[in-house]
Amino acid sequence: MKPRHHLYLDDALTAELDRLGAKPGTSKSAIVADALRAFLARRAASEIDDLFKLRLDRLSRQLGRIERDQKILLESLALFVRYQLTVTAPLPEADKAAQAIGRERFQRFVDQVGRQLASGRQSLGADEPGEAVP
Repeated sequence: MKPRHHLYLDDALTAELDRLGAKPGTSKSAIVADALRAFLARRAASEIDDLFKLRLDRLSRQLGRIERDQKILLESLALFVRYQLTVTAPLPEADKAAQAIGRERFQRFVDQVGRQLASGRQSLGADEPGEAVP
């Protein structure tokens, strides 16, 4: 036994419900139940959409900050490299010892970056700065 509900509908809606309910194989109760079910499903979907919207907005802001920080970092690195290349005199071809020291320093730098990335430590913006590059 289903519970009985008393509804008040305007004349136009009543006429439309009567017209649809007159078709064979349908009833007014089934039409109203289907319509109410669809309305409630849309409402629940709307609530989920609102929750996703908040999360997506937060992710968009975070990605925007990451992109901004990345641009700042890359521009800083580019300016540093340009400055370093313009103020550092090139080594003479005959100075093999200085070139070897330079290659060794560069290799230590690359190794240090690899260790920092592998360990998850950060040298910039972290509570515990990483090791200094020798």
